Amino acid sequence: MARTDAIVLGAGIVGTSIALQLARRGLGVALVDRRGPGEETSYGNAGIVEGNTVFPPAFPSRVAALLRIALKRAPEANYHLAHLPQAVPWLLSFYAASRPRRLIETARIIRPLFSRALAEHEALLADAGALRYLRRDGWLKLYRSDAAFAAVRRELDLATELGIAHRPLDTEGARALEPHLAPVFRHAVHWPGAASVSNPLAVTKAYAAHLEKLGGVLLSGDAGSLHRADGHWRIETTAGPLDAPAVVMALGPFTPDVVRRFGIKLPLGIKRGYHLHFRARGNAALTRPVVDIENGYCLAPMEQGIRLTTGAEFAARTAPPTPVQLDRLLPDARRLFPLAEPIEATPWMGCRPCFADSRPVIGRAPGQDGLWLAYGHAHWGLTLGPATGRLLAEMMTGATPFCDPAPYRAERFAH
Repeated sequence: MARTDAIVLGAGIVGTSIALQLARRGLGVALVDRRGPGEETSYGNAGIVEGNTVFPPAFPSRVAALLRIALKRAPEANYHLAHLPQAVPWLLSFYAASRPRRLIETARIIRPLFSRALAEHEALLADAGALRYLRRDGWLKLYRSDAAFAAVRRELDLATELGIAHRPLDTEGARALEPHLAPVFRHAVHWPGAASVSNPLAVTKAYAAHLEKLGGVLLSGDAGSLHRADGHWRIETTAGPLDAPAVVMALGPFTPDVVRRFGIKLPLGIKRGYHLHFRARGNAALTRPVVDIENGYCLAPMEQGIRLTTGAEFAARTAPPTPVQLDRLLPDARRLFPLAEPIEATPWMGCRPCFADSRPVIGRAPGQDGLWLAYGHAHWGLTLGPATGRLLAEMMTGATPFCDPAPYRAERFAH
């Protein structure tokens, strides 16, 4: 095998983007996974490149919303009772990170990554010959009540301060953009700076194919076999053992299974999520993703159909699927948009890797020379994959990073 300077473990959108960014800088790269590129968590997102993001998701502040979740009546969240003891420490940290001052602080910290998100995707899509998947129509967030829209005022004010374009709209203004939405909402905000892709899986596979054109290799292997050997990192693959001086952990929700063997234990939480594709009735269509804020779902036009995505489910990563949120939100989704029958018989389920402070970990692994971490991207794996790849590639090659990587260091959890 040709020289291997770096092994990237995990062929989701984050790992594939990292491998591609390293290869673009002349490194010999091997991308290793047990499955094909983009076939795990990266497959099931809403396809939105959220360069416009201001505030991260926050812990519910209204008692009514908390009560609805506790009684398992909420479309936006679900939980497994048996998992709550494991989830409570993370939820308490998430609650603390959701205080207004912390949200504003987080918004400023994560802005440099998000501000590069779309440009880095465009560069990789162009190189990979995959710009056909990109749509520059923004996305719509809908608010069914005056109270819900009033609650977003602080976020809109900060967006204005940060120079992030947005357009508050009334019902008819939103329906001028998406005529097949029913007037069951009172307010909307159009974020024109966001983009979306029509097939997230195809995008990840296009990046992987371009990696191979640049000399990178895709290998099947088990990340659990990673170990030190002869002063290098070694991974066992179906093509035999592979050595490199540097290895990147980009295994998303599976990362803790591997890194804990090297003394790394970071407070990662898991939010499971589901999606199902539907046909539209008659000639109904959507141009851009639409989010029903109060019910916690997104309708996203995809090549496979209209993708209906759920909010969060707090459950063990390996617990059997319980897609009850789809049943809870489907009546409201159908009142908003004329969904016909589902295309698949079974919903897809995936696991979002989330740190409570809504920042990924990007950088060196504490105490492990040549080991790098890139995980915990929560709802933003697709959005931040290429920007993360660029930041980490710059750090690994000794270039000047395009933004300060300090806020994303693993050591922040030692405080």
